[in-house]
Amino acid sequence: MSGKTTSDFLLQRELLDGVSRTFALTIPALPDRLERVVGNAYLLCRIADTIEDAANLTPDGVRVYSQRFIAVVAGRADPGAFAREFAPHLSPAASAEEKRLIIETERVLGITATFDTGTHAAVAECVAVMAQGMADFQCRKGIDGLADLDEHARYCYVVAGCVGEMLTRLFIAYLPELEPRREELMRLSLSFGQALQMTNILKDFWEDRSHGVCWLPRDIFLQEGLDLAEVSPGDPRFMLGYRRLIGLARAHAERALRYVLLLPRREAGIRNFCLWALFMSLLTLRKLQAHPGFADGNEVKITRRSVHNTVLWCRMAARENLLIKSSFEVLARSLPSPRPGDFGSSGQFLAKSGRVDPL
Repeated sequence: MSGKTTSDFLLQRELLDGVSRTFALTIPALPDRLERVVGNAYLLCRIADTIEDAANLTPDGVRVYSQRFIAVVAGRADPGAFAREFAPHLSPAASAEEKRLIIETERVLGITATFDTGTHAAVAECVAVMAQGMADFQCRKGIDGLADLDEHARYCYVVAGCVGEMLTRLFIAYLPELEPRREELMRLSLSFGQALQMTNILKDFWEDRSHGVCWLPRDIFLQEGLDLAEVSPGDPRFMLGYRRLIGLARAHAERALRYVLLLPRREAGIRNFCLWALFMSLLTLRKLQAHPGFADGNEVKITRRSVHNTVLWCRMAARENLLIKSSFEVLARSLPSPRPGDFGSSGQFLAKSGRVDPL
């Protein structure tokens, strides 16, 4: 690397550590070539997310800046001009690290510009799907939730499933031996993304609601006799709906496990990157299952010790498929199974789009 390239890469690591301690832990597990690209892609996705969170932008304003950022990542617009014009719209709640990320947008995009054509395309397409999708959902958000499981799956796709697709494209480019399994890996990557995103949505429900937002599917709770706009902690109908969604997340996690097991055993770094996220998601689902009446996300947040132990165990087990499977079974044992029909409905949008087979 040149001096400037090395300096920019060190900045990327600093920014990553500032905006996400979790991904600052997992991304360095990847081989160096992938770490550089995935770390950069994560920062670009965080910028897209920051646009969505801009408190003083109308939905139309979010759409305008999202489109501008898509053009910036594609190399069709000036990143410096975008950063200067967007910065005044940052949410008052934005952290100092998030503000710094926006200020350094031009240097982050400078790294993106060094990627080869295929890598750049994978990253740019992911950012485009995410930024456009989140802008679209800005117009439909509210405390009464999303319409149904189909719309819920669409939301999970634009904020997480598209990332799974991008990562799969990057993994295959790094490991051409995976090419014959591209279609299967791409399908399973969507469930991987949905499992992780559903876990975040379930964990963050009360915090999101305090900001006037709910990403849960209304139909699941209406079937239990509950209007999400009128929910309160401890409502038994709410807990029944949560149990159904935990079961659905578990089913997607089982497909995520299949994804990991398709990766070459020798690639412990890539497997660890995936396993840490998957197992921490399962631990969170277990806490949600054990505390169905929770009223604050901190009640179901996994401890630092759990994170530490997960990392250590995965490092030991990453190359051993039987250990990975048995560990998954132990963690998932207490979780409910999906109700018949729920799993199929959650993939309906993705099946129609041709991105995934009916579940």
